[in-house]
Amino acid sequence: MTHPRSTRAARTDGPQDDTPAHGDTAARDAQGAESAAARDAQAPEDANPLATTDTPSTPNTPSTHTTQPTLDTALSSSPAGLRRHLTTHLDPAALAWLEHALDEAAAHPGIHGPISPWELRLAEAGRRCGAAYADAARVLILDAARAGTDALTRVYFQGTADERRAVLHALPHLVSGPGALPLVEDALRTNDTRLLTAAVGPYAARHLAPHDWRHAVLKCLFTGVPVDRVADLPRRARGDGELARMLGDYAAERTAAGRTVPEDLYRVLDLTESAGPAAGTDHPHGKES
Repeated sequence: MTHPRSTRAARTDGPQDDTPAHGDTAARDAQGAESAAARDAQAPEDANPLATTDTPSTPNTPSTHTTQPTLDTALSSSPAGLRRHLTTHLDPAALAWLEHALDEAAAHPGIHGPISPWELRLAEAGRRCGAAYADAARVLILDAARAGTDALTRVYFQGTADERRAVLHALPHLVSGPGALPLVEDALRTNDTRLLTAAVGPYAARHLAPHDWRHAVLKCLFTGVPVDRVADLPRRARGDGELARMLGDYAAERTAAGRTVPEDLYRVLDLTESAGPAAGTDHPHGKES
C-alpha cells in the first residue's frame, strides 16, 4: 500500500518539537535531541560516523564527495573482514600499532585489576589510527581481548562516547545471548545519534523485545537517525500491526501540528503491511502503553 507523503521540509538549525502526545517514553527521551546532535557535531574524535569526506583533488581534477565506508561496510562484517579492511587502509605506522595492540590484548584477555592494558589501547585508537578507522580498531581490540559481558559493561560505563560506541558495535561478535541488553537500552535513552546508530545494530535486532524495539525505531525517527541504520528492519517490522499503529499516531500528531512527517516513517509503515505477523509480537490484540 502506498501512503500519501507530505512535502519534505528543508532542514533548519532551529529546534523542533518532535515529541508526540500521550507521554511516550521514547518521545520524552527525544526532547532536546537537536541540541545534543549539535554538540555531537563538535566532538573532537570520531565526530560523526555518518559523515562524508572529500577525496583529495588536484588542480585539474575536481574533488568528489564520497561516503566514508568504514562504518557502513566494515563494521557490519566479521572481525576477520574488519581486520582485512584495516590492513588495506591503515598507513604502516598505524597498522604496526594496531598489530601490537591486538597481540597485547590476545596475550592478556579479560579484566585485570582496575584497568587492563588493552583498555588503554581503546583510548589511544583515535590518535593512532585516525577518526575514520578508530571504531573498527576498537572493535578488533575488544574481540582480541575476548571481552565478555562484564568487561564490555565496564568499558561502556567507564569509557568515552567513542568507546561506548565501539562496545555496541562489538556486541554481535562477543555476546551470544541477551545479557548485554542493558548497554543497548542505556544507549537508546540518550540523544547522541552516534550511540543510537550503533545501538540499533544486529545485536538489538536479535535480542530486543518487540516493545523496546518499536520504541527504538520511533527514537530514530524523532532524532533523525536514518531507518536504514536499523538492522534487520524489514523482518522485524513485517506484519507488526502495533508498530503501524504507533507510526500512524505519530504521523497524525505531526500533521495536526502542521509539521512534516518524516519520509522514513512511511518506509517503515509500508514494511509493517507486508504479509505475515512479526515473530514474537506482543500485545497482538491491544495497544502498547
